[in-house]
Amino acid sequence: AEDEVTLLERDMKEFWIQLKISHGTEQSNQTSALRDLYRETVEALSEKWSKKLKEEDLTKDKIREYKNEILQQSKYVAEKEEQLTEIKSKLNQEEEQQQNLTDVIQELKEELMKKMEIKSSKSKAAKEKVEQVSKITTLFKEHLGLEMRRIHDEQLQFIFRHIDHKEPDKPYICTLYINEQGDYEVTSCTPPLDCIAELQLKLRETNNFSAFVANIRKAFTALSYK
Repeated sequence: AEDEVTLLERDMKEFWIQLKISHGTEQSNQTSALRDLYRETVEALSEKWSKKLKEEDLTKDKIREYKNEILQQSKYVAEKEEQLTEIKSKLNQEEEQQQNLTDVIQELKEELMKKMEIKSSKSKAAKEKVEQVSKITTLFKEHLGLEMRRIHDEQLQFIFRHIDHKEPDKPYICTLYINEQGDYEVTSCTPPLDCIAELQLKLRETNNFSAFVANIRKAFTALSYK
């Protein structure tokens, strides 16, 4: 703005200088020359300042355009930063969920391994009990007429004979199996014995299968005399 004022002042000085020169040299043509000079000067100044004003308007338009563009770019960057923040948040959540899932899978694996170990241990214990029963029943079969059979659902059936002196071949039957806890469990007795629950509990406490079979035979023998 200050430069423009300076230029204007310079142009006006030049105008008055030209005016004085014209007035001094050609007094007779003063009015006509003055009018022409004034008109030319005014036209030149008008054209010059019109051009400057147009340039200034263009500059202002450019500045507004740049400001708008900067504003749009700022909005765009802000939106992208917000989207980036959301993406980072989702990624963090997914990483946390994945870690939680990994932890759960690891816990399930450990739990499964423990169950497999327990099952293997129970299976081994059950196998040992079956072997023990087989040895005992072989002994009893040879000396006391005891027969053992494996029937459905992994049950063991013990058939006692030589119980009733009147009917030596009459079968007295006791059926049991090893449950999921690894304990002996009697499922049936033929004929029924009132003391079977007590004998089963004693077998679980002592794990003495030989004594259990002997006590079953005694109970059947006592029943045969009634």
